[in-house]
Amino acid sequence: MKTEIGIQTPLITLVGPPNSGKTTLFNLLSGKNYKTVNYPGSTVEYYTSKILPKYKIDAEVLDSPGIVSLIPESLDEKVAVDSLYSHPKLGRPDLVIVTVDSCQLSRHLLLPKQLISSGFNVIIVLTMADILKKRGLKVSERKLSEALNCDVVLVNGRSKEGIEKLIGLINNNLIHNDKASRKILPYNGLNDNTRLLDSFSEIEKIVHGVYEPLTSDRNIDLKSANKELQVLQPDTTSTNFPIDEVTLKIDKILLHRFWGFVIFLIVMGVTFTSIFWLAQPLMNLVDELFSNLNSLVVENFEKGWFTYLVSDGIISGTGSVLVFVPQILILFLILGLLEDSGYLARGAMLIDKPLSKVGLNGRSFVPMLSGYACAIPAIIAARTIPNRKERLFTIFIIPLMSCSARLPVYALLIAYIIPQDKLWLGGIILGGIYLLSMIISMMVAWSVNKFSKKIFKEQESSSFILELPSYRIPKLSSVINHTYNSSKQYILKAGPMILGFSLILWFLTFFPNINPAVETAGLPSDQAENLIRAERLENSFASDLGKIIQPVMTPIGMDWRIGVSLISAFAAREVFVSSLALTFKVTSDIEQEQNTLLNSLRSARIESTGQQLFTTATSIGLIVFFIFALQCLSTVAVSKKETGGWKIPLLQVTIFTSLAYVMTLITVNGLRFLGIQ
Repeated sequence: MKTEIGIQTPLITLVGPPNSGKTTLFNLLSGKNYKTVNYPGSTVEYYTSKILPKYKIDAEVLDSPGIVSLIPESLDEKVAVDSLYSHPKLGRPDLVIVTVDSCQLSRHLLLPKQLISSGFNVIIVLTMADILKKRGLKVSERKLSEALNCDVVLVNGRSKEGIEKLIGLINNNLIHNDKASRKILPYNGLNDNTRLLDSFSEIEKIVHGVYEPLTSDRNIDLKSANKELQVLQPDTTSTNFPIDEVTLKIDKILLHRFWGFVIFLIVMGVTFTSIFWLAQPLMNLVDELFSNLNSLVVENFEKGWFTYLVSDGIISGTGSVLVFVPQILILFLILGLLEDSGYLARGAMLIDKPLSKVGLNGRSFVPMLSGYACAIPAIIAARTIPNRKERLFTIFIIPLMSCSARLPVYALLIAYIIPQDKLWLGGIILGGIYLLSMIISMMVAWSVNKFSKKIFKEQESSSFILELPSYRIPKLSSVINHTYNSSKQYILKAGPMILGFSLILWFLTFFPNINPAVETAGLPSDQAENLIRAERLENSFASDLGKIIQPVMTPIGMDWRIGVSLISAFAAREVFVSSLALTFKVTSDIEQEQNTLLNSLRSARIESTGQQLFTTATSIGLIVFFIFALQCLSTVAVSKKETGGWKIPLLQVTIFTSLAYVMTLITVNGLRFLGIQ
């Protein structure tokens, strides 16, 4: 169904292969004042905007996902191609602008050729001419226009050279376009191998005819020019395209069998460290801001359920959404710089072979690595994987990466099990946990891959074909713009769901005993408040749930109090520690909390048997549980948003929680069998 915009204003659709400069052109035309929308029934996104008023063209411009031909090879490409013929909201385009990399004409001309054959009104925009210029060549717009029978214009995305000419061509095409009489036919040419070869053969002939050597406008020495002409003439008629010597030299190092991997690991290490450490001060700032706001509400309003709804439910819930924004900003900024420079494609190529053994591909590596900082930006980063099956597969296993939120849990439990005179053991155990999580994720990925057709319902092959672009200096404004929009999408789309889940969890941990009778005389206000919160939690719906699952907790050597803490930890894994402190009524200040909590844990007994609750076996069992379990509602919310449904997140919760329980059961009872209590 068309919108009013679709009826009243012409529609211009931008298409082009990935990395052909399509989004840069969209930004130039729209002035970056655009909105993001999903195609109905899919997670495939597109951008729409009005053309800038200064160009005096009343038209809607749509930036569609990258495609290389009209014969789709993935579900996402099918959605994009189908929408080109008949957009579900905006209808059929009045004009199609195709971006073509000047250095990749042999491959990139296939798409505009198919569009013209199908009957679309097409303008070809040549990009990356500056890189071609370094090779001493240019593309003749006139010859290419005559060969394909459509308008061709060269546009420089950095200097905006050619944009005015493009605007003139758009205006002319829209004025003289008779949309009603234009018949658009589906393109089926590539289904026939002979026609496919003929099509590429025609493109090769066109390519050889449109490349021209660069000439100088300065006074020409005819003798020198003739000599130069003798040298250049064979190149323009040769079937060999000039090689980008700079790219070739850099690739000899960055794609080296040994040094390439070393450099790749360093780059990824810097990326991971940046997400982990650079974002931390900003995350602390956001956390502190919302904590202060929370305290401000609690201290200045009458203590009742509404006050706590605002402070613990809404304010803390909003904080749990915004606290991830610094990590998302930094991640997408770095990814944008790496992708724009051309390095991300090299990194994906390097790591593809080992990841292909478990059904993933090279593009999965960066999201997986980011998962060690936080699963939220990591899942969003999986958007860079064009193949839908591999994108879903990557999202599926990301929660197995040991994110930073697990660190407080690991730190507490490691501190509990290691002797006080052998603190150096803590670092080794922590390193072992991270190594174990990596091995486990690969094993789970390999296992899930065996059943991937049943889980993902995708028949796409896992082949990894990647076009390596030339190296270039990233366009900072484009990268920042992309980073801003990705972060905004997280806040607008995943934020409400995370906030909703947080409110449900607050309800479970706050009601029904909202005003517990507790003796707080003589205690400082913060300790009194903690004691009231502990009593409220002990008599909450979450506590009832914990007591219901007591039979499940008994076989792994735990009781309902740990069950309550595990339920509370669904808000965020690190909440497990503070929830334990509340459950065991630790009311000390923050500096003393861990030591006091450790003492409380050491003296805790199982109520029904009187046996020690926290032992070495149960503590290691809890570590194993947190390695596997998906204890994070925000991850579930983002997974639902990015996969477009509940199937994948529900499978993640079910499979990983079941796996966590079984592995904990084996660990606890196995250690006890070996005499380790």
